[in-house]
Amino acid sequence: MEDTILESGFVDVYIDPTLDLFAEIETLKKEKNAVILAHYYQEPDIQDIADYVGDSLGLAQKAAATDADTIVFAGVHFMAETAKILNPGKKVLIPDMNAGCSLSDSCPPDLFRQFKEKHPDHVVISYINCSAGIKALSDIICTSSNAQRIVESLPSDQPIIFAPDRNLGAYLNKVTGRNMLLWNGACMVHELFSLQKITKLKVRNPEALVVAHPECEEAVLNVADFIGSTAAMLEFVVKSKNQVFIIATEAGILHKMKLAAPHKTFIAAPPDNMCACNNCPHMKRNTLEKIYLCLKYEQPELLMEEELRLAARKPIDRMMELSKVVPIVG
Repeated sequence: MEDTILESGFVDVYIDPTLDLFAEIETLKKEKNAVILAHYYQEPDIQDIADYVGDSLGLAQKAAATDADTIVFAGVHFMAETAKILNPGKKVLIPDMNAGCSLSDSCPPDLFRQFKEKHPDHVVISYINCSAGIKALSDIICTSSNAQRIVESLPSDQPIIFAPDRNLGAYLNKVTGRNMLLWNGACMVHELFSLQKITKLKVRNPEALVVAHPECEEAVLNVADFIGSTAAMLEFVVKSKNQVFIIATEAGILHKMKLAAPHKTFIAAPPDNMCACNNCPHMKRNTLEKIYLCLKYEQPELLMEEELRLAARKPIDRMMELSKVVPIVG
């Protein structure tokens, strides 16, 4: 059978259903000196086979520090771009090139450039959940883990544009007392949560704590007992003496939470739609089968023009400097 490269970039080929994909992937990783980096929002099988599972900041740090020849990034497109920005000499693979991001897509570089030009006195802080094109137009990158620290590192009278997430930006304005100018972008998953349904869950589970990601809308954040990045949410539920939690972020994180605290109960916050799930359709484009094919055929590979890579690298290095993280080499 002739292999076909699909529009998504991965190889369309028959896979024997009796094949032990976990064992095959482990063998291919050793043969190719490859590392698999996965976001918390990936399906459980991918998280289990990954060498590292983390949030955006942790993944950026691991991508920068790896000595592997090949990086397989089980996440979405902008994450693989970040890995390539930090590792120009390494091969960066993504299981499905069509694994995009609604938040990243909500901020087209051409439109954002025009917006930025109208405010030349503003420093641009962009959330890492954006394309390489937006990173190249930014002064500093931040993650949900270090965003408050980044904002507060600038003089209080410095005008700031924050992009692309309006909800994270509004939350930062509230906790820092700033009045940053916000780009009108958002994550489709984090805007789906229903305050009414969360309230009903709380009534049925009065002992439950609501744990929310700052990409959620203000109404949901107002009822949260804890607000933080994916990694911070995980740390909170593990260390908390509480036993029941309502989790307002993409449901993939529940896998790690259950592994880290199997004696506790985690309830996925329900969305305001007819579906009972809160999964990111882009994250879930990646599968164990695509990870296997990605490693075997070393496709699809993420490539980037050097001029764009260098421009996008500067604000990431600035983030690391302001976050007091060990500088990235490479």
